[in-house]
Amino acid sequence: MSGFEDFTAEALDGGEVLLSTFRGQVLLVVNVASKCGFTPQYRGLEALYRELAPKGFSVLGFPCDQFGQQEPGDAEEIRSFCSTSYEVSFPMFAKVEVNGSGAHPLWQWLKAEKPGLLGTSAVKWNFTKFLLDREGRVVKRYAPTDRPEAIRDDILALL
Repeated sequence: MSGFEDFTAEALDGGEVLLSTFRGQVLLVVNVASKCGFTPQYRGLEALYRELAPKGFSVLGFPCDQFGQQEPGDAEEIRSFCSTSYEVSFPMFAKVEVNGSGAHPLWQWLKAEKPGLLGTSAVKWNFTKFLLDREGRVVKRYAPTDRPEAIRDDILALL
């Protein structure tokens, strides 16, 4: 089976990113959306990133439009929204699917590595989060309702 570092993803600006670029970092991988009730979590994600990036932590944001069409924009609209509304500086990727036959291979792997409640694999909504350790292992899966600041201690434990 593949590991985190074996995947690639398209950056929001269109360039291909080898996820091995993040080797040795603690990561929080999140499916995000601009028009969701959880969208204000961008603020908490950015705060974690700014505080902990110097210690080897990164947030990776993957816009997704599969839940209530809450990420309808194109890459430029998403970038502009994240920049102007939340001053997002963590890595953002091109819009992906996280469920179904069109799910990005990374998200297929994340769900297989850390199933949800009662063993379900599907991502239930925007702002589902996966925490990975420095070796690229999925340590924990968080629900959309889990606020970024509530995850801070788990991140610190891995740093």
